[in-house]
Amino acid sequence: MERVCFRMQVDPARLDEYVAAHRAVWPDMLEALESTGWRNYSLFADPTGMVIGYLETDDYEAAQKGMELTEINAAWQKSMSPFFAEGGSFDAGPERLREVFHLEDQLAQLSAPHSAPPQQ
Repeated sequence: MERVCFRMQVDPARLDEYVAAHRAVWPDMLEALESTGWRNYSLFADPTGMVIGYLETDDYEAAQKGMELTEINAAWQKSMSPFFAEGGSFDAGPERLREVFHLEDQLAQLSAPHSAPPQQ
């Protein structure tokens, strides 16, 4: 499973509208995300309009391609595009962030039979 985190930039003047739109995502869009493998998907925003997305999926590239093939995604992205600052939309490609720590992975390593304690 891949854990994916990305960021985008919404126009701060339109942030409230962007948030409101995401409080009532179209049912067909929700179903498309689920059927193409997007799980545990969340968006977070700060007052400057920076939006952070997080999801879990078996294959992020395949999940993205699956969404690209749906008509509902094209309609949703078109409806969202006015909210983004220049270069900040899904069309421009969200900037994927590198994972640097995951608690459960490190805990699992501690309990693995052959794991050595950290060097001091």
